[in-house]
Amino acid sequence: MSDSEFTVAVDGTEVTATWLEESPETRRAIADALPLSGEATRWGDELYFRIPVDVDAEEPRATVEPGTIAYWPRGSALCLFWGPTPASTGSELTAASPVNVVAQLEDLSPLTSLPDGAGATVRLSE
Repeated sequence: MSDSEFTVAVDGTEVTATWLEESPETRRAIADALPLSGEATRWGDELYFRIPVDVDAEEPRATVEPGTIAYWPRGSALCLFWGPTPASTGSELTAASPVNVVAQLEDLSPLTSLPDGAGATVRLSE
């Protein structure tokens, strides 16, 4: 695994994620805090869980692509997006409020196979 990659496990299924160039301060703070884990809450086709990272908005945006991993400054939470949320219009993936995009999942299958309304245990590690 390269320095630009890390592992995300959703309910024990591991997938690779790649750090993006966006939001470098946020990305660094999250990388420094690894490993991270928590019981994630599902909000539409998004999972989010609180993490011990506190950074301000950095190039924030409300609309993201499938597979996006982002930090939500308002909730000090890490978010994994794979489909529309309750804030979405149509098929657009929209966060509750702007997020700092930090990484991209390479495989969405662990997320898309979650039962409707189910949360998940999420773990990030180097």
